[in-house]
Amino acid sequence: MPAAPAFTDGNDMTTSSSPTSGNHALTPISAHERVFGWHEHASLWFSLGVGLLVMQVGAYLVPATGLREAVFAIVLGSMLGAALLAWVAKLGCDSGLSSAGLMHRSYGSLFARLPVFLNIIQLLGWTTFELVIMRESTAAIAREAFGLDLGRSAAVVLPTLLWGGVLIALLSGSMVGLVRRFVARFGLPLVVLSLIWLTWQFAGQLRASGLAELWNRPGDGSMGMFSALDLVIAMPVSWLPLVADYARHGRSSRGALGGVWLGYAVANIWCYGLGVMIVSAVEPETGLVSALLLAQGGLIALGLIMIDELDNAYGDIYSGSVSAHSLKPKWSIKRWGIALAVLSICLAMVLPMHSLEPFLLTLSSVFVPLYGVILGRLSLGGNIDAPQRRVDAASAALWLLGIAFYHGLAQWAPGFGSALPTLALTFVLALATRRTGSLRSASA
Repeated sequence: MPAAPAFTDGNDMTTSSSPTSGNHALTPISAHERVFGWHEHASLWFSLGVGLLVMQVGAYLVPATGLREAVFAIVLGSMLGAALLAWVAKLGCDSGLSSAGLMHRSYGSLFARLPVFLNIIQLLGWTTFELVIMRESTAAIAREAFGLDLGRSAAVVLPTLLWGGVLIALLSGSMVGLVRRFVARFGLPLVVLSLIWLTWQFAGQLRASGLAELWNRPGDGSMGMFSALDLVIAMPVSWLPLVADYARHGRSSRGALGGVWLGYAVANIWCYGLGVMIVSAVEPETGLVSALLLAQGGLIALGLIMIDELDNAYGDIYSGSVSAHSLKPKWSIKRWGIALAVLSICLAMVLPMHSLEPFLLTLSSVFVPLYGVILGRLSLGGNIDAPQRRVDAASAALWLLGIAFYHGLAQWAPGFGSALPTLALTFVLALATRRTGSLRSASA
């Protein structure tokens, strides 16, 4: 019986005949590294779609919109956003390229450094968010469940170092092994059980307080339907620069497409919906963590969700390290991951990280047109093996045009939303102006 191949996922770059063999991020991965099936894709992206941050953003929808409008925006926005993620996942699986590799093929090897750098910055921000959320949740559990007041400084430093240390330990291992051996087999069932329990608890509170009345209650008018859609789509859009880093390890593009779409759509709908349920069921001044702890069995469920929150931070940092490795390949992906994790720990201790909605929408304004151009250039028969330029001026101009269009719509026509029109515009223009060819994987 032949020995199983070793899975390096970029941490050990010893042999390759590619001209970019020293740069794992820009080299299509080989066949023996393609180990993710449909189940691994779905498990990973369900797990990444679950989080306290998603619930917190979902809570912004009510009472800005009515409950009925919020549910419609959540379902439609999640399906569309997850479809966009799945499309990019298919492209990454077809090509075997990382997100940084897709940017290089679309924008040129020199200009692509700008969006790759912006991606690293946003992933540092997301990891810092996750560490802050885990830190504050830990302090809230210690205070409200055990009556332990850590004090202001200790409540910041100790939980941050605790979760940051676990994150560094995870980054020292294999991404492929973590997904296959823990997330898919053990993490997913535990998270699903916790979500089922919390949904049952808060659904009961909503029924007791009059669900029919809540369902028909209008919002306060501070957010229209398209603005609500933009806020829902902003969450899956924030994962666009990561998805190819994992989908490139897929055995088939159909498995990557279906697994990512189903896994992320279900998780996003569930967590946004749970956030809406929580904010509708509790007193207006009750925080999200406090509301979860007040639910029967909430401590156990919150603990499981916090553990799952850790894989969100891991996902951000791992992808950020792949992007950073594409800029400085002399540092391995593992070394970059540990360095970025340490930086995120430091940032979590000093930066105020609670202005979520503007941050999410700003990210959308950058990455929606960025990936509209990438999809228009490389999918539907695009030539991913065309000779690379240092700067693809047309692609760069379309991206900048898309950013301006996004902000222009938000300023002058906020009722129509910005994400979907910008995506459509940049995709169509990129498709119409690209060089012809066919999509072929360089690792085939």
